[in-house]
Amino acid sequence: MIYERTIRQPAECSGVGLHSGAPVQLRILPAPAGTGIVFRRTDLDGFEVEAIGRNVAKVSYATSLMKKGVLISTTEHVLSAFIGMGIDNAIVELDNLEVPILDGSALPFVEMISTAGVRQQRRKRTYLKILRPCELREGDKFIGIYPSERYSVSYEIDFPHPLIGRERFHVELSNGSYVEHIAAARTFGFLDQQRAMLNMGLIRGASRDNCVVLTRDGLDNPPLRYTDEFVRHKVLDLIGDLALFGKRILGYVRADRAGHAMHTAIVSRILRERGYAEEMTLSPAAAAEWPHEHIAAVAD
Repeated sequence: MIYERTIRQPAECSGVGLHSGAPVQLRILPAPAGTGIVFRRTDLDGFEVEAIGRNVAKVSYATSLMKKGVLISTTEHVLSAFIGMGIDNAIVELDNLEVPILDGSALPFVEMISTAGVRQQRRKRTYLKILRPCELREGDKFIGIYPSERYSVSYEIDFPHPLIGRERFHVELSNGSYVEHIAAARTFGFLDQQRAMLNMGLIRGASRDNCVVLTRDGLDNPPLRYTDEFVRHKVLDLIGDLALFGKRILGYVRADRAGHAMHTAIVSRILRERGYAEEMTLSPAAAAEWPHEHIAAVAD
């Protein structure tokens, strides 16, 4: 946790975009220390788009990045996997505009990283330490980030569906917690909204293999991977969106019925306004105080 990390060797996959339905080939490549996470469009002469807040473009049912008119869509799952696996530097090559949805979770990306291996680099990792609370509220939606010596997330959702209702989940992103409790949670959607979303040009690549499909009173494609998979997926998305700080944060994040727009809005505010955060590195003594054993997530 003191030093930056990248993957040891390239890893690749192929699939379709959740919203575009377009086929896409993706490769994750090792990157030098200090690179951060960079998306590279191989179909556009290798044009690069950095995964940082200033490049956030469209945010509705997914988080997209744009630089000089070049779009990278649905970035949140792969970015979430990088945070969960402690990867600071990587090049993500893709030959189309949207990251493949794969099984709807971050698990395939976690498995790709695990297979490729992880390599520690010589540069010290820079953290973004939250100094004072930052809160955003929009109607009944809320997100806040608060000072803490660890990175932890609490999320609450409330859907008028018999399998969801109000769900809460809290996780500390320490060794093992992300992989065991968050990575496999899949995106979900409602069957009665399918036609409207297709008319909006969305979910053209959605299927029962990459999305938990909810009928009016149950599941169209059981079983769930967790009894509270829905809120866990929201945590997964939040972690991916907050990766757009460009650094792992030291802070406690609490969200209530927030979504991609609020996730990225708080990133923009903290990066834009002085006094909310500062960059820091960990000393060996400070790192030694961090828990190295697995810390279980807590579900309410």
